[in-house]
Amino acid sequence: MAPEIRVPTVPAALHGAVDEQTIVVSWNAPGTRVDGSRLRTIALYRLYRREEADSGPAKSAMLSSGHIVGYDEVATIRPEAPAPATVQGGSVTWVDRRALSMGRRYVYVVTAEDELGRTSGPSGRLIVPFLTAPPAPRGLTGAPGDRRVILTWQAPEIPGAAASTGEIRYLVLRGVGPAGGTTFTDSGVDNDVDYRYAVRSVRVETAVTATGEASTSIMVAPATTTPPGAPTGLVAVPTSGAVRLAWNPSPEADVATYAVYRAVESGEFMRIATAVPPGTLYVDRDVRPGSTYRYAVTAIDRARKPNESARSNVVSVRVE
Repeated sequence: MAPEIRVPTVPAALHGAVDEQTIVVSWNAPGTRVDGSRLRTIALYRLYRREEADSGPAKSAMLSSGHIVGYDEVATIRPEAPAPATVQGGSVTWVDRRALSMGRRYVYVVTAEDELGRTSGPSGRLIVPFLTAPPAPRGLTGAPGDRRVILTWQAPEIPGAAASTGEIRYLVLRGVGPAGGTTFTDSGVDNDVDYRYAVRSVRVETAVTATGEASTSIMVAPATTTPPGAPTGLVAVPTSGAVRLAWNPSPEADVATYAVYRAVESGEFMRIATAVPPGTLYVDRDVRPGSTYRYAVTAIDRARKPNESARSNVVSVRVE
């Protein structure tokens, strides 16, 4: 069997993107040799780069004496100790910070080497125009809702020289996906928990995406905004020097207190007391004989910013 057919196949699925002042390059490891046999171990990868003007076809990549002709080797990555590269399963990521010039394009190729030093051919060429990343979005605000946070921001101010022919998208930082407009609703979060958010602008061009720096971060805590159901069946029984109140409980399980309201004759309701569930009784002893009082009860939940239900039915009673 000819030795050359035992070399690894080439790394595949090269991808590149601009991230602020860097270029992020990633690829997938080969899993077989040229003869179709399984490739169990990659000893190292060599990443090559060539800087070119942004015009014309990219220079071809040819392997000669273990190097790619006309390209500079910018990284040697060993999977067992990849830092500063990142290896996750069969995916490898390298962040290129080396002497990049805005407006130029960079051509990358990768080779893989097995434990016996047999080197694959060069991968397909990855062409990455080094574009100006957009500035951070402005004026990020967050409105808490019930198990959700509504984020809104302003588009970045992009200088004319760096204007995008493609669209500007946004990356919301809390482990959620990209957003297409200048608002995003993060659903499925927990109420009364503080979440920190920031947004990055992403310039989307045909050849590459360029991600800018993050906006100023904000802290938002989703909150319960739906009040509990109102108590029902309020009754008032006058006795000597007191009025006894009883009501049916709110149907919600998160009621923290009941608030008792009282009004004299046709006056405004004032809160006079609270009762703690499961109690649904209250005795008002601050009454005067010969006076008429109206009563109502509400339910208040346990939210960080408590929500109060509508009032129960109103009852009127005269104390003799």
